[in-house]
Amino acid sequence: MEKTLHKDLYIKDEWFQKESSKIFQNEWFCVARNEDFEAPGDFKLLNIAGESIFLLLGEDKQIRSFFNLCKHRGCQLLDETDESQSKGNFKKFIRCPYHSWTYNLDGRLRKAPHLDLNTNNNEYHLNQIMTQSWGGFLFIKMKNNERSLADQVNDFENQFHRYGLENLKTGSTYSYIIDANWKVILENYNECYHCAGVHPELCKIVPEFTKKGGTELDWEDGIPQREGTNTFTFSGTTNRPPIPGLNDLEKERHFGELIYPNLMISLSMDHAATFVVNPLGPEKTLIDCRILFHPDAINMSNFNPNDAGEFWDLVNIQDWSICERVQKGMQSMSFEHGFYGPMEDQSKDIRIYIANQLGIDFE
Repeated sequence: MEKTLHKDLYIKDEWFQKESSKIFQNEWFCVARNEDFEAPGDFKLLNIAGESIFLLLGEDKQIRSFFNLCKHRGCQLLDETDESQSKGNFKKFIRCPYHSWTYNLDGRLRKAPHLDLNTNNNEYHLNQIMTQSWGGFLFIKMKNNERSLADQVNDFENQFHRYGLENLKTGSTYSYIIDANWKVILENYNECYHCAGVHPELCKIVPEFTKKGGTELDWEDGIPQREGTNTFTFSGTTNRPPIPGLNDLEKERHFGELIYPNLMISLSMDHAATFVVNPLGPEKTLIDCRILFHPDAINMSNFNPNDAGEFWDLVNIQDWSICERVQKGMQSMSFEHGFYGPMEDQSKDIRIYIANQLGIDFE
């Protein structure tokens, strides 16, 4: 069997800082959904790879993102320590609390009190971050390089375009802080060798997960479910119709995909469970989980997202608990690296991705 990455890459801050620079700040990084912003001035404050940033809907209905600092002296425009400032609405402009420099909702300098400044000079405008949308998700890229968002999501777009992710709306949300390295979570998501032992409720709906340790699963064609079921709920059924436009396989099987570096998507015929992974440190990760539904389903008089939401919450907690135990076990002086079985090839791909991004030899 092939070796995993060395344990230092899962527990040492020096490696996390390298990942922050080479991956989180250098790749297109998923941060939110378009639907989070409705009225001009709506904002959301986030900390990504140690950088305080905020996303903002402008008067022109364009969502932009900015580094959270005033161009005058660097004062933070929004207070990270104040929960009430984590999201809200700027109304007509953004005002710095220090010397009252104000900015328009597109980040352009509006006024600097008692100073005769050229407000058309880009030098005085807020530091903007590249922001693009795909599938209803918002991605940012802090550093300039040639890789486009289209290149990063191309394979997923081609395979699952019929789900119309950009049209789906949030029905349930769950937020988790997990005491585990972000790669442990991605590796866990990318294999089902663990499913038989960790997810008994899930395996009642998808018995294929228990067969031969998952060695014969074909994610390209989807995973067959137990006869009489076609979605991820405790019963395997729901009153919601399939998402319009799905083919026959998509109406009956489960599909999943990891979009590097931090978006996990699991697709059922009536909903999508999405996971935005935000690494907070070498051994702590924040996950924003949403259960997305088609507007037609949400508009049903008897719409209730809980059959899917509560099922996913249970499966998630089972996953996060086992990931935390992995993280604790790796602390042992006797552990240097793990091994990948043949049914964990997708997890091995994560090792390859990390090694390529950091420029290291994993052999």
